[in-house]
Amino acid sequence: MLSTPEVGIERFSETHWKSLRYFNLYRFAVALLLFCSALLYPSAFPVLTPHQGLQHLMLAGIYLASTALTVILAYRHRQHASMQLTASVMVDVLVMTLLIHVGGGLGSGLGSMLLVTLAGAGLVGQGRLVLFYAAMATLAVLFEQSYRALQNDFDAAGFFHAGVFSAGFFAVAVSARLLARRVIANEVLARQRGVDLNNQTVISQRVIEEMQDGVLVLSSDGQVRQSNPRARQLLALHGGKGISECSPELAQGFVNWCQNPGEEAALVNVPASGIQLRARFIRTVSTENDVLVFLEDIGRLQEQARQIKLAALGRLTANIAHEIRNPLSAISHAGELLREERRGQLYERLLRIVLDNAQRLERIVSDILELGRRDRSYRERIDLREALPLFIEECRVKENLPADVVRLELSGRAILCFDRSHFHQVLWNLLGNALRHSQRAAGSVRLLVCDARADDQLELHVIDDGQGVDEACREQIFEPFFTTHHRGTGLGLFIARELCEANGAQLELQKPGLGPGADFCLLGRAVGC
Repeated sequence: MLSTPEVGIERFSETHWKSLRYFNLYRFAVALLLFCSALLYPSAFPVLTPHQGLQHLMLAGIYLASTALTVILAYRHRQHASMQLTASVMVDVLVMTLLIHVGGGLGSGLGSMLLVTLAGAGLVGQGRLVLFYAAMATLAVLFEQSYRALQNDFDAAGFFHAGVFSAGFFAVAVSARLLARRVIANEVLARQRGVDLNNQTVISQRVIEEMQDGVLVLSSDGQVRQSNPRARQLLALHGGKGISECSPELAQGFVNWCQNPGEEAALVNVPASGIQLRARFIRTVSTENDVLVFLEDIGRLQEQARQIKLAALGRLTANIAHEIRNPLSAISHAGELLREERRGQLYERLLRIVLDNAQRLERIVSDILELGRRDRSYRERIDLREALPLFIEECRVKENLPADVVRLELSGRAILCFDRSHFHQVLWNLLGNALRHSQRAAGSVRLLVCDARADDQLELHVIDDGQGVDEACREQIFEPFFTTHHRGTGLGLFIARELCEANGAQLELQKPGLGPGADFCLLGRAVGC
């Protein structure tokens, strides 16, 4: 989740309370030192004169108790921080002024303790009320010096010291205020940069997790430090496996790259899935010399290139077919008009040749248009246990076939991810060819569905009992405009294979097949629709 400014405010409040606690702990330590000094060694410190030892002890005890109370309040009662700070400073001003008076005036040196208190209060309070604290300390010192003068202990140097301390109070207050503003500005900047850095980290992490390419971070000895979900999926990287276990070729490619960093990419295979990957190695700027590895699925890249080719070829074929269909329609229409005239047998035969070839060209144009639309595929989950019986019944009615000519054999999951209209067209072409070359006896054509060797794939075989395909024709069987039938266009199997590729499937002529005749196998995905 991305950070917001409210998070920064909460952290600043916590920092403020922590500073207040440290300030109170400092005050408690000073109070404890004064109390122990007055209790144990009253004559060892000039500031604690022996003739005022009891008063020193009482004031130090009161100061110790008050600082202990402020420490407890700062930990237990996390409210009204400014009031707690103001109360602490006022207690310090009062106690230190009394200690100065009991100790014989500003010459005791305790006035410098107020300077530290004001500086600390200015930083903790972020500059707020620090001038008020300085004014109160100045009034207290001047009042103490005036009271001492009224007690027949007038000393001009004492007023000079009081003036110097007062100027020092305000100088420290102003300095603390300016420093506090700078600290606040730095904290706000650091907080904002922290939020920006956190947001950038979250966004970068999300981008890496959603990337279509795998990303690995390898140590110098080839150990996997980090990986994104796509990399774990491509390499089957689970359970603490190393890259040498998932893909020995990738491990060897990493070793070769370390020896020769100029080779940025390597083609590797993953035995578990049979996927071919393109691995790119990039040295990071980390102190541990980690290596960043990008894994690109070659099949996905080829599929993207194929889709671009299909889109461009589709537009081209549509334009060509449109230009051919217009004059072809005119020729067919003119031929139909000429048929109405009776001019002899030769004339009828020539006219029939014209019309038959016009119809053949019309079929070619239709096939080309279908070829151009193969990039518009919408893959869906097709249950072959339901779809194939309906298709066989449709074929039997249309071709006027006996009920037992086409036999269906189903096993495994029988689920195919395919565009339904494309699947209908491919299967109709394969089944039409099988019927054309079969004996049309019982079981002459078999539709066999079974699971493939890969876990996520399925095989659909269309098998006939004909003469099969000659060796000379096997290499050309899927080429456009190649046909062994005098009325064929030569585009049926070519379009069928292109439609299969558009749906992430393969269409192959098996050698040897599962029957005496031809065996066409459609290898498609059974999951991932």
